[in-house]
Amino acid sequence: MEDFTANYKREDIYNQERIDELMMHYREILRLLGEDPEREGLIKTPERVAKAMSFITKGYAQDPIAILRSAMFKEEYQQMVLVKDIELFSVCEHHMLPFIGKAHVAYIPNGHITGLSKIARVVECFARRLQVQERLTVQIRDSIQQALNPLGVAVVIEASHTCMQMRGVEKQRSVTTTSAFTGVFLSDPRTRDEFMQLIK
Repeated sequence: MEDFTANYKREDIYNQERIDELMMHYREILRLLGEDPEREGLIKTPERVAKAMSFITKGYAQDPIAILRSAMFKEEYQQMVLVKDIELFSVCEHHMLPFIGKAHVAYIPNGHITGLSKIARVVECFARRLQVQERLTVQIRDSIQQALNPLGVAVVIEASHTCMQMRGVEKQRSVTTTSAFTGVFLSDPRTRDEFMQLIK
């Protein structure tokens, strides 16, 4: 039978020393759960989980302010800039289970704008860490405010938490919504209402 995997080589870039140490701990976790880490289906599991967790938490190595300022341009536009329905995947720091949802991010420029993709990258930068949704919302807001000094920032996140769905109260359809505002989004109800209407 022909081996179709013979010419396939996957290349990932990881800190091998960190991966090796994580693998050792995940192997022990498997044993403590009552599994045999040496059985065929689990031999490579510690390595896979170590690499998966390294990827899921890669946001620790990223600088959100640098991301935003890497594509910062002078512009006199002073109307709302909204990027909505930004998919996010994060991990609850309390149970290390995923939460999945979307972020809506708006700002009103004050002499400078940033590349639209940078807004999504900042969401991912903070989401790819152990998180709580409340902190995630505020971190996104504060980084945009610090990097661009806009007239205001608005962030709303809607997410489903598997720590509520798979364990504990086991409520499958619950969605958590958090919001954070600065500047005119706080002081001018009409601006905030316009934002809320646009993300509906």
